[in-house]
Amino acid sequence: MDNAIENYWKHRLENLKSTLEGNNFDAFVANDTAAAYRIVMEEILPKLDIKTISWGGSVTFVQTGAYKQLATENKYTVIDTYDKSLSPEASLERRRESLLADLFITGTNAVTEDGWLVNLDMIGNRVAGITFGPKNVIIMMGRNKIVPGLDDAMVRIKNYAAPVNTMRLDKKTPCAKTGFCEDCKSPDRICNSWTITEKSFPKGRIKVVLINADLGF
Repeated sequence: MDNAIENYWKHRLENLKSTLEGNNFDAFVANDTAAAYRIVMEEILPKLDIKTISWGGSVTFVQTGAYKQLATENKYTVIDTYDKSLSPEASLERRRESLLADLFITGTNAVTEDGWLVNLDMIGNRVAGITFGPKNVIIMMGRNKIVPGLDDAMVRIKNYAAPVNTMRLDKKTPCAKTGFCEDCKSPDRICNSWTITEKSFPKGRIKVVLINADLGF
């Protein structure tokens, strides 16, 4: 079968979509980043009654082009937590403001085959926004985030996602040098707050866009 890999991921993503929907998430499958962009901009956003938009850290969100578009969108009040011109104090305050946005967009560190979102955060604004505050949440994630179970999710995050992110953010942590979690006490430690989101409450508040590509970390 020439398209074996394509069929494999089609089945994996469709099965996960059904599982997520059984956990009260709204779920969508996108064939690539362009399709994910269209799902967010043309399928999800028009159905939401929103005035304010913000986001938590997500490389995938940026890779789809949705951040670039929404950061300059005139239809909404944008609380841009990625603004590099802000002082550390102003940046933190903007992250606090983002938790009252009508829509919060971010990624996830891992999703299990049971349809659980697993995340680990430094400041806590990303996991806080997923859990409570914003009226609507969109999670954009690549297929590389899928893991069999909770233990696998934690291993993936601690020994891949976290070290890579410390390198990306130029953090002064042991894992930035070794590539493995050292359970450090560094002031730059990014592994502080875990969340496991088994179900969306209320139903449909969290919308997950599954993208058939390896994206983010």
